[in-house]
Amino acid sequence: MNFVCDMSILSGTPEDDFGAEEIIFGVDEAGRGPLAGPVVASAVALCKPRPAGLDDSKKLKAKRRGELDLVIRQRCAWAVGVVDVNDIDRLNILGATMLAMTLAVQGLRDALGREPHSILIDGNMTPAGRAEGWRWDATAIVGGDAIEPCISAASIVAKEWRDRIMLEAAAAHPQYGWDRNKGYGTRDHMAALQEHGPCPLHRRSFAPVSQMILL
Repeated sequence: MNFVCDMSILSGTPEDDFGAEEIIFGVDEAGRGPLAGPVVASAVALCKPRPAGLDDSKKLKAKRRGELDLVIRQRCAWAVGVVDVNDIDRLNILGATMLAMTLAVQGLRDALGREPHSILIDGNMTPAGRAEGWRWDATAIVGGDAIEPCISAASIVAKEWRDRIMLEAAAAHPQYGWDRNKGYGTRDHMAALQEHGPCPLHRRSFAPVSQMILL
C-alpha cells in the first residue's frame, strides 16, 4: 500500500488498479460537535467486492467499526483530511469541516491519480463555494452514511481516525476524560473544564469553552 502524508492529509491506495471503471468518492466527517480536538473528514472509493457490513459508523459497535476500518484501509482507496483547533477557531466549524472534506477529496484524487466521476457527501451541503480549493461537482445526501456504502465507509474511517487522535490527546491531557468522551461536552468533560480550565486543544470559538475562559 502506498501512502502520501503531510500535516493535513494522509491517504492510501490498494495494490489493485481501479482500471477504467467510474470512480465514486464517498465523503463524511467526524468531530463537528466536540469542544476539543480536530475535525476529520474521509473520502473513500470502494473496492470490489466492497467490505461486508458497512453502515453509519454511529450505529456500529466499536469492535466491529474498528475491524471495518482496517478492511477499508487495506482494500479500498481512501484519504483523510484533518483540520486542527487553530483553524477551527479561525474559520468556524462549518468552514473547517468543508476544508477537511476538500483536503480528503484532494488527497484521494492525488493518490489515485485521476478525477472522480462523482462525489457523494453525507449531509445537506457540499464544500462548493464554502472551501477554497474545492473544484468538483458533488451531491449532498441527508443520512447518506446509512444509505450509500461509500459514505458509510468514509464515516467509519473518519470516526476511527479521529478517535485515535483523541486517545493520543487523552494521554497528554488525562484530566478531561477524552479516552471516554472524545472531546464531546459530556458531564465529566464539563466538570473537568470548570476545574482545570481549557487546554490548547480546546476550541475557543465554542461557547462552553469561551465561557470558561471568562470565568
